[in-house]
Amino acid sequence: MTTPEVEMTRELRNLPSVESVLSTSPIRTLAREYRRDWVADLVRDQIDAARGAVRNGSPAPTAEEMAQTVAEHIDDLGRVGPRPVINATGVLIHTNLGRTPLSMEAMEAMIQAAEGYTNLELDLYDGKRGSRQAHIQALLRQLTGAEAALAVGNNASAVLLGLSALAGGREVIVSRGEEVEIGGGFRIPDVLRQSGASLVEVGTTNRTYASDYEAAITENTAALLKVHSSNFRIDGFTHAASEEELVAIGDRHGIPVLHDVGSGCLVNTQDFGLAPEPRPQDSVAAGVGVTFFSGDKLLGGPQSGMAVGKKDLIRALERHPLARAVRIDKVSLAALAATLLHYVKGEAETKIPLWRMIGTSSPELENRSYHWQTALGEGVLVLRGRSTIGGGSLPGETLETWLLALECEAVPGGPNEVLRRLRESSTPVIARIEDGRVVIDPRSVFLEEEDALLRAIREALEPGG
Repeated sequence: MTTPEVEMTRELRNLPSVESVLSTSPIRTLAREYRRDWVADLVRDQIDAARGAVRNGSPAPTAEEMAQTVAEHIDDLGRVGPRPVINATGVLIHTNLGRTPLSMEAMEAMIQAAEGYTNLELDLYDGKRGSRQAHIQALLRQLTGAEAALAVGNNASAVLLGLSALAGGREVIVSRGEEVEIGGGFRIPDVLRQSGASLVEVGTTNRTYASDYEAAITENTAALLKVHSSNFRIDGFTHAASEEELVAIGDRHGIPVLHDVGSGCLVNTQDFGLAPEPRPQDSVAAGVGVTFFSGDKLLGGPQSGMAVGKKDLIRALERHPLARAVRIDKVSLAALAATLLHYVKGEAETKIPLWRMIGTSSPELENRSYHWQTALGEGVLVLRGRSTIGGGSLPGETLETWLLALECEAVPGGPNEVLRRLRESSTPVIARIEDGRVVIDPRSVFLEEEDALLRAIREALEPGG
């Protein structure tokens, strides 16, 4: 009678050798395309994994089965990522999907900056070394009214740099209601500590007055900090000190006011039927010393962060050692400059994809949904729905839309299986489930993506998969 231990020993002996796997046809082909020693290492790793599986009761794979597994692994590694996907969720600033697409002009600027040498830090007039900030400073000054401007890798970097340069080793006063956490565990109190500044809390979660800030000022106070909540909203019995009130206090005590406005919205969101969003130019106009904001949210540009404000304060940020560690790269800088130029030209609402999506009318979305329904035939419905801004911007704000709803009863596994099939299509489609149906929101789907979308939906709704 064969014992489990004897059977396991036999299966371990049946594991293919490295050379036997390398000699299979698929692996020989891969070894011509990739370095043979690298492929051999992957084979060894797979054999080690199979050895562990055998010890847990699995049968030993053949050399051909092992080769197929290694080939699939190499195929996955060989794909250049991140991969393009179709965003059918209706979440316009989708952090997991890379926030928002860039304008055509911004993409062209990135290619131009990447494919050759640039005058990144060269002054073409005198031939001497210049500053990479020169490419965006004039645009930011014009758009915000600030005396000076600085761009870095993202808004978290901008805030960290500002606090480090202006308040390191001293105290910063902030309202308890503004000690927020945004995506990725970015917490204002943690950033303050990392910068070397000490946090001084004032007020309460829902109500903080200007007098609370003034009462907390000491000889060790370096700045007053105001933070936009960005991804949540508190309603009801609330009060927050205005920028103007804090600037008046700061002026009396010789203390700068720092303001993190979050999304970097340069347009009036109320024109689109949305709640008001703080704008950098309004913060600057109120007299704030330094205003921080993102470039890849409501601004509609690449990942970046900006600090704009008074010349002497921005100069302190530029001179701080941390500035080099968080500086913006040439490709993002080119895209940012192109995006800002859209605002200067007054064409942001037609050129920047985010604002085109936000501005798309409900009748247009209805027509697209019914067009898709006609193309697909039975098994799909058109329903009213709501699109979401997303990305920690305009919390709770939605836009009227029309949804293509997929009936999933004929598919084993239902809506979750349909979602999986959409994700695994040749061009992945990311959708969502609502009321037991998979729904597709046309607001976040580009016209040029429609053919791939409809093909993926047809395949996903096949009963046999």
